[in-house]
Formats: sequence, C-alpha cells, structure tokens
Amino acid sequence: MTKIAHNTISSQPTLMEPARHLPIRGEYDVVVIGGGPAGLAAAASASRRGASTLLVEAYGFLGGMGTAGGVTNFAGLYGRHQGEMRQLVRGAADELLARIGALDGLNEPQDGMQGRIRVRSYDTSVYKCAADQWMLAEGVNLLFHARACSVLMDGSRVTALIVETKSGRQAIRANVFIDCSGDADVAVFAGVPYEVGDGHGSGLFPTTMFRVGHVDASKALPAVGEFRAINDVMERVQREHPGRYRFPRDGAILRPQIHSSEWRANVTQIANADGNAMNAVDATELSAGEVEGRRQIIEYFQFLREQVPGFSEARIVEIAPQIGIRETRRVQGLYALTGDDILNSGTFDDTIGINAWPMELHRSGGISWGFPSDPDRAYNDLPWRMLVPVHVQNLLIAGRCASMTHEGQSAARASGGCFVMGQAAGTAAALAGNTPMQELDVGRLQRALVEDGGLLRP
Repeated sequence: MTKIAHNTISSQPTLMEPARHLPIRGEYDVVVIGGGPAGLAAAASASRRGASTLLVEAYGFLGGMGTAGGVTNFAGLYGRHQGEMRQLVRGAADELLARIGALDGLNEPQDGMQGRIRVRSYDTSVYKCAADQWMLAEGVNLLFHARACSVLMDGSRVTALIVETKSGRQAIRANVFIDCSGDADVAVFAGVPYEVGDGHGSGLFPTTMFRVGHVDASKALPAVGEFRAINDVMERVQREHPGRYRFPRDGAILRPQIHSSEWRANVTQIANADGNAMNAVDATELSAGEVEGRRQIIEYFQFLREQVPGFSEARIVEIAPQIGIRETRRVQGLYALTGDDILNSGTFDDTIGINAWPMELHRSGGISWGFPSDPDRAYNDLPWRMLVPVHVQNLLIAGRCASMTHEGQSAARASGGCFVMGQAAGTAAALAGNTPMQELDVGRLQRALVEDGGLLRP
C-alpha cells in the first residue's frame, strides 16, 4: 500500500514513490537540455567538435521561446560599434540565420528606439524546420517530448539525467551536461544555488504573444508601421474613449512580419493574484497565467479591429503555444553578470562573446530600458564564468538561467546573448574531457570559438 506522508514545508500531503530500476536510454559525451537558441548553439558546437551529443526538448519542435513563446524575432545580434550598427554575434547564430533565410523565412533587419536597437524577424514554422535541418546536419541526436525530472549524482558530478517521456521514465548518461532549459531545471536538481525573479517576489513580467493576419498593409504601415507607433494610437484612443479599452501595459509592440499582411503583437503582461510578475516555476500561477494571457489577447484584438487602420478585417492566426517567459531561476555561478556590466559596457579577460542588447526591464504596467553610456561601444562582453555553476564539476548553464543579476539578465536573456553562451558551453563541453569546468583552460576555449566563427571583440 502507498503511504501518505505530510510535507511540513509546503503543508501539503505527499506520497512516497516506490524505488524502481530505470532503463538507460543512452550514453553520450554531451547532453544538452532545452532547444532554444542556447541549446541549439550548444548542441551544434559540441557535435561539430567531435562529441557525441543528445539534445533533449520538452516540445516536439525546437526554438525555445522563439517558437513555443511566439517571440518571432532575434534580438541582441546587432549593436552599435564606433557609431555604426553592426552584427556583433557571429558563429553559431550565422548558421541558423542562413538556414532560415534559405527557406525564405527571414526578414530584413528592423530598427527601433531611435536606431539604438535592431532585430531580425522570422517565420516561426520556418524556424522549426531550419533548426531540425541544422541539428541533423551537425549529427546531433534529438529526443523530443522529454522533460528533465531528476539527476543522479556521484559527489560533485552529475552521472545521469532522468527524463520523463512517452516511453516512460528513462536515464541518460553523459560526461558533461548543459542546462539550457531556461528555468535551470537540471541545475536545481543537482543542488546548485539559485535566485528567482528580482528577489522581492516579482521579476520580469511574462507576455503571451500572438500573430494577426489579413491586415491591410496599405493602411496599417502608414499608421503604425514605425516602432512603438501603436502606443500613440493607444494614448489617443484612451483620451477619446476613456474607460472603453483596458491595456495591460504601456510600451506595446506591434510589428509587421515578412509578409506585411501578418503582424506580431507583443502587448500583454501577466501578473499573479498579488500583482507581481507571474512565477513561471509555480504550476498554479503558470496555469492561471495561460488563461489570463488569452483573455488579454481577445480584449486587445477588439481594440485593433475597432481603432487601428488596416485591422478592421484582421484575424488572429496564432496564439503562442505557451506564455513567453522572460525570467525565472538564475543560478549562482563563478561570476554574475550585472546591470552595471550592461550600462558600462563591461569587458572581461575570459570573454566568450558579446551581448548587444540593452537592459529591458518588464515592470508592472510598462517597460524600462537601460542603454550603455558609451554610444560607440553599446555592448558588453559575456564572461565564461557566468556559465560555470558553483559546486558541480560537469555541468554548464547557458541562456536566460545563467549566472546573472536580475538587471543583467534583463539584457543578456535576449537571443543574441543566448547564442553566444550556448556556443561557448557546447565548445567547452567537447574540449573538457574529465576536466572540471571550474578548471577549464579559457584561452584554449577562446581560440576554439574564434576558429568556429565566433566574435570575441569587434
């Protein structure tokens, strides 16, 4: 008979799960968990360097928040250097962009914020297909519909990852594990210390993204084609029709996609019952947030059809498969990237590449931007140490859950920084052998990154 115990920490009853033998699905040199930009770059880079590599993904497709969260653009690839906007994230990112472009799924760069930012939008379906092609071309093994649920440890080393799949629970062995889950799931299972959100019960507010089709571009582009122009319309409508529409936040973003009859809408903001940012590692809040996001979309779409030129016959063509998560857990590493590093264009001897995105703090009711003070060096280095967790020898963390403060993460979480972190993590995992990550030869890693097309300094 199953025994019921009482959990004094959470005040919830618990069950004791019987011990069982788990089938070993396979053994690899490198296992990457999470198929977003960081995971894609990590897997491709490790495999290219000769490591047998498995990429584990919870969905049935790759792309992370870029596809599952409906982001639909790459941010942080471009930054201003000596007065010129240039692509500063190179290497693995170039591989993916070229494949998306070859399938006619990549838009020309779009500037915003008075020319201080530049993004590349893409077709999400094409992104999924291009990512498949890239991983298969690099010899990466793929495991879809699999969620990390535990790890096995031998001292300070992870010996196996436990995943839940449609074939049941399985174990996967590897020499090095790379946590690109976004939520630091594997790092938490391995006992790495972490923080959630801003440390005060909130964090970067998430957004449910959606796309609108059947837009009359001849009317929409002149009216709201400029970055942030939709906010002028929102302000006017609120003056003319007070109380008629409720907007989740200021700083809405409504932008055309490759075909200007289709637009992406980044306009919602999801709070919990206390008014703080929804906690995406709390199952109850996440469930409620999914419903709230769709409610906000319906309300905002009514405003688009009634008040925005070109949208009167529009239709919602997609609501993202899940809420777009900006911040949950951030691990404790050998160094935490800070807001000062972003604003002061920080440089590091152990740089692995560049973050070119400013601080983008999604706070209650709006967005606060923080740009580097030096307009000729509007970017910062990303240090190797932010990928290396304390305590665990054969684990790396790349992506939005790497070692950063709340403010630093608001910038480096963008896809550009994630590509950089992922390429460095995958390359390091292939080079490491049995060397603890805390003792890796950083100079050797940097030389390998440059050999593979990475840009450490402009």
